[in-house]
Amino acid sequence: MHDKILILDFGSQVTQLIARRVREAHVFCEVHPNDVSDEFIRSFGAKAIILSGSHASTYEEHDLRAPQAVWDSGVPVLGICYGMFTMTVQLGGQVEASTHREFGYAEVRAHGHTELLKGIEDFATPDGHGMLKVWMSHGDKVTAMPPGFKLMASTPSCPIAGMANEEKHYYAVQFHPEVTHTVQGAALLTRFVRDIAGCKGDWIMGDYVNEAVARIREQVGDEEVILGLSGGVDSSVAAALIHRAIGDQLTCVFVDHGLLRLNEGQMVMDMFVGQLHAKVIHVDASEQFLGHLKGVSDPEQKRKIIGREFVEVFKAEAGKLKGAGAKGAKWLAQGTIYPDVIESGGAKTKKAVTIKSHHNVGGLPEQLGLKLLEPLRELFKDEVRELGLALGLPEAMVYRHPFPGPGLGVRILGEVKKEYATLLQRADAIFIEELRNTIDPATGKTWYQLTSQAFTVFLPVKSVGVMGDGRTYDYVVALRAVQTSDFMTADWAELPYALLKKVSGRIINEVRGINRVTYDVSSKPPATIEWE
Repeated sequence: MHDKILILDFGSQVTQLIARRVREAHVFCEVHPNDVSDEFIRSFGAKAIILSGSHASTYEEHDLRAPQAVWDSGVPVLGICYGMFTMTVQLGGQVEASTHREFGYAEVRAHGHTELLKGIEDFATPDGHGMLKVWMSHGDKVTAMPPGFKLMASTPSCPIAGMANEEKHYYAVQFHPEVTHTVQGAALLTRFVRDIAGCKGDWIMGDYVNEAVARIREQVGDEEVILGLSGGVDSSVAAALIHRAIGDQLTCVFVDHGLLRLNEGQMVMDMFVGQLHAKVIHVDASEQFLGHLKGVSDPEQKRKIIGREFVEVFKAEAGKLKGAGAKGAKWLAQGTIYPDVIESGGAKTKKAVTIKSHHNVGGLPEQLGLKLLEPLRELFKDEVRELGLALGLPEAMVYRHPFPGPGLGVRILGEVKKEYATLLQRADAIFIEELRNTIDPATGKTWYQLTSQAFTVFLPVKSVGVMGDGRTYDYVVALRAVQTSDFMTADWAELPYALLKKVSGRIINEVRGINRVTYDVSSKPPATIEWE
């Protein structure tokens, strides 16, 4: 049994990052809504509890409180931002609206040599005070600490930026240690979960393989499983893991909607049939998908049509397998990962702001009358990649950049046509090939490794060009490459001009029908990473 940390989510957009930092310290944790029952907390068996931030204000949201069982549990508690405010109010302190809001970079002075911050600092002042470079995001402030607490940190505009009751192992910070802008944030969270909470660092993907394999075998028994294989990281790792557990009891269905990357269908078949020897049914449904997309230019409509048709094709194939004699498929496997579960959950109070709904969570199993198998549902993306490597999948597949479910359907702006998809596949393949082939001398890494997501977008406009002695009137593509640690914010990648020049030259010379290449220099926000 792994030691575990309970993270109560009060609706912050960055709660997932707390969990990722805890997992990076090799400690298992789960995120649950702040309004879980006292009984849930008592039975969870946490070694410590972390209270997240929130978009709400403490004195406005009287029902946005930690359950009483948190304070009765006798385990260490860490409050972050709003978590500090609710800890203050619930334990007898005071919080007020601040006249000076703090958003962004701040330098915090540590006080009191507490267990949490001891030896953790970014620099020291001439007077010898330890200082931390942190990220703040709050409009309220603690004006009186609860009984038994002492000052742990301050800034000039926030006199109580951290507090501690070391007898009870309660700690609270006004800043956000989970974001990368807080330089010592990972060290602080590691100190809390490993040293103060006493958790073993036993959450390691290489060891997790055997655990997951045993769990799948126990769940499935001798029954058959079907899985929709997209070629993306999540479904590929899920397929490899389930195949490791139950072999030929797994059948993968690979639906090619005609909007995949160049030669992707063949790559998937080579890997899963050629190397892993898995059973894969390859369905070429490109004409069906493109037929339904004819004349549709609205991005949401395109997404819905592609999602709907995928379900229809998959249902037809699953129906054949389900009815295949007495041992027909009884399970549907999906590559659902933990962020999908968190984002689709939200607190019962609906205080959390839902970012998006996910097609992976729910729906299809009920329609098919199958039981649901989700072996990755407690893993973050970086853990899924580590697991993929532990299962023997090639690094080039495991560390591929994210690719949207609707594929090139949302990278072709406006109406989707086969002609456009063919041009885009070839242009995109050139861009990715050059990113993989170009090494940055400063880091020794390829530009594909240095970017988090890179792709080409097809623009449904034509521009005038000159080739040889002739005039051309052809299509335009935009290159997009971003760098990000969490995909919540992203900066455009400052690719070398020589690389951009080579990519542009190759696309224009090798892809007949494109005569202009642009580079997107928008960051997120205000832009999004994908164009549609």
